Amino acid sequence: MTQPSRKNFLKASTLAGLSSFGLHAQSHIPGLTHHTPKAKRIIYLFMAGGPSQIDMFDHKPLMQKMYNKDLPASIRQGQRVTNMTAKQSRFPIAPSIYKFKKHGKSGMEVSELLPHMSKMVDEITLIKSMHTEAINHDPAKTMLCTGSQLPGMASLGAWVDYGLGSLNQNLPSFMVLNSTTVRGQGLYSRLWGSGFLPAKHQGVMLQSSDSPVLYLNNPEGVSSKDRNQMLNLTTQLNHKHFQEIGDSEISTSNAQLDMAVRMQATVPELTDTKSESQHVKDLYGPDVDKPGTFAYNCLLARRMAEANVRSVQVFHRGWDQHSNLPKDISSRCRETDQACAGLLKDLKQRGLLEDTLVVWGGEFGRTIYSQGTLTKDNYGRDHHPRCFSMWLAGAGIKKGFTLGETDDFSYNIVKDPVHVRDLNATILNQLGLNHDRLTFPYNGLDMKLTGVEKAHLIKPILT
Repeated sequence: MTQPSRKNFLKASTLAGLSSFGLHAQSHIPGLTHHTPKAKRIIYLFMAGGPSQIDMFDHKPLMQKMYNKDLPASIRQGQRVTNMTAKQSRFPIAPSIYKFKKHGKSGMEVSELLPHMSKMVDEITLIKSMHTEAINHDPAKTMLCTGSQLPGMASLGAWVDYGLGSLNQNLPSFMVLNSTTVRGQGLYSRLWGSGFLPAKHQGVMLQSSDSPVLYLNNPEGVSSKDRNQMLNLTTQLNHKHFQEIGDSEISTSNAQLDMAVRMQATVPELTDTKSESQHVKDLYGPDVDKPGTFAYNCLLARRMAEANVRSVQVFHRGWDQHSNLPKDISSRCRETDQACAGLLKDLKQRGLLEDTLVVWGGEFGRTIYSQGTLTKDNYGRDHHPRCFSMWLAGAGIKKGFTLGETDDFSYNIVKDPVHVRDLNATILNQLGLNHDRLTFPYNGLDMKLTGVEKAHLIKPILT
């Protein structure tokens, strides 16, 4: 008989020891909410690279009079900067070249870079006071997606699947779409990985090729009948192996095989947008029929929401603008602005926005001072984790509401700071999960998405 693995032997021994003392390892019961949810699902629009809040959402008109003047030491306060600007002899202020205007009944200020989203401000809550500790891309993205700067933790979507389970047994509960664009900072599977949670909770990335999910189609020369026989035999062998050693990952493997069979029928239908009316496609913009574009992926995200996929994360790269920011940010906004607005409109007209939480943002913001050459119409901005902007919509989020304020330089928060931990706690809350009670035992700890430091719900933005 096959011997149990050391990991499973120690785990079983630990649980037996706790039981003998009348103790029990704490763990959330999957599929049960802690309170009545406002959201059934989430669509997370991740702008990888750090969008400039100063040029899009955080209007700082006084900076026009301070063009090319040094950032005051009283504002910088000796705060950490990246190696890319640490050796600059000065930190010249670069005012945004874009015009801002108040929009909607709420009077929310948005720049001319976002002509479509500016018409949707009465549907969103804008948070201007987000902040994080990480100053470089990799740890900052990992922090936003997994609650920790260190690799190895479970992602938000994996936690949601672990906590709530699937709404559609024929599709993965957590799906990921990576939009093709200019080269940007890398994206890593850990951002949608399961970490220490069972592997069945990890996100499934769809490709923009003819095979949206790799290895889903039958190999050349293998019929469906032969493939089913192979899968049935594999399942039987896995079941026998599980009975011998009790490793939960074997059961996960069987579940994934079963899901793969069901996905062979459901994924092609899901990704076939030919049935969408031209009226709907026009909401998302001219790139909507090009697989892999952000517009196409936003339409797929709506189709996934309609199919009750629990979590969808849409990545868009190219927001890391250390130089030539005006040219680059204009392109990134053209690629995403109409699709973001179109997604909100489409969800709303189908009655899906009421129970779908939409989140938009990147891993940090940008500095008011210029990196590199500064001219009246050209500048770059360095990473800035001390304040940045994000927006949320739907599922119990206030409409036309702005939270938080930054100083005149968009450098420090002066009112209502919101940490990444608070954002993750609030996302879980809208889905009916208490971030302190959603735990998983690992290495002697009850692990949480929000970690060991205190996280707070962002109550002012909730209805």
